[in-house]
Amino acid sequence: MRDCPHLSELPHPEPVPLSETCLGCLEAGTHPVQLRLCLLCGHVGCCDSSPLQHATAHFKETGHPVMRSFESGESWRWCFADGSIV
Repeated sequence: MRDCPHLSELPHPEPVPLSETCLGCLEAGTHPVQLRLCLLCGHVGCCDSSPLQHATAHFKETGHPVMRSFESGESWRWCFADGSIV
């Protein structure tokens, strides 16, 4: 884990999830492997092990750098911009 300058930009409390699953996968008829929550806007996307990698696509589209696992019992966060767990 390392210091990340993007953490100070995150809203407190964290945003409410905009959905319970990856809507991109639902629309495409695929199944997400694991879910990720954007900590700037609440977008829920699938991880990079999923066929369409919607969480990474959300970062590339919006520039929102930090997400956390949206899986039960997990709370780790990832910064796409820094390429590390934060």
